[in-house]
Amino acid sequence: MQSSLPETRGSAGSIYVAPSLAAALDALNDYGPAGAPFAGGTWIMRSPIRHEPLREHYVAIGKISELRAVQIGSDAVEIGAAVTHAALATALAGLPEFDVLATAAGSAANPAIRTMATIGGNLSTPNFAAADCVPALLCLDAEVEVSSRGDRERMSLNDFLKARPTLAPGRLLTRIVVPRSRRTTAHARLPLRRSGDYPVAIVSFSAELDALNRVERVRVAVGSVEPVARRWERLEAALLGRALEPTQAANIAAELAGEFTGRDSVEAPAWYRVNVLPSLVRRATAAALGS
Repeated sequence: MQSSLPETRGSAGSIYVAPSLAAALDALNDYGPAGAPFAGGTWIMRSPIRHEPLREHYVAIGKISELRAVQIGSDAVEIGAAVTHAALATALAGLPEFDVLATAAGSAANPAIRTMATIGGNLSTPNFAAADCVPALLCLDAEVEVSSRGDRERMSLNDFLKARPTLAPGRLLTRIVVPRSRRTTAHARLPLRRSGDYPVAIVSFSAELDALNRVERVRVAVGSVEPVARRWERLEAALLGRALEPTQAANIAAELAGEFTGRDSVEAPAWYRVNVLPSLVRRATAAALGS
């Protein structure tokens, strides 16, 4: 579809197919608030359903090679913002430390959406509370690169989520950097049906364990329960130094779940999203232990 669209940057209602990252950043800078990036389009194309106005101009970035690459290094994995969920799940297959992200990318929505939806779009959409990859990357201590014409800034994903609603026009998330470690990870989600649903709640888990399965380092992130995914730091502190045991972890989660303020939606009431968290913690920790 993109190849048949006019590559113009001045006409109203245009889509400019950027041949390079520099050209994309130039166009986004020129368009200002009237422009926005366009990659997979799975969220933008449904804007009318959500009664949201479309932008006057879009900059298509899906053909930019550096944004479509996954580079697996010895210290970190670097993911271009235009990498699709399906491509990401394939690239991370066979890397147990990234099971949480491979599962998140490989189970989101449905197969048709996963072949189009991009990781950058998943992280950059402020109103998408049920994005699977956000909690997965939070529990992996991911950082993101945000670029604009003449500038490039790296920040933690947590800081990006806070700044996301107020990012100046012309700035584009271009890369995600995930450090490597000896961690064990897992991703647990609760959809209302088997596929195609947004999850009611998500728990992403990452931990480094000693020989006795005692927790030396841990990250737990929760998604879809509140408007923005976040780490569950009180649960992390409670698990640190203990032998990881799924039932015990779930019991601790039940004691602490009251700190979440669930969001109401047509899919599920707020109280239900909070109430399912302990069972998701049990599932995630059990999966991380391989049991």
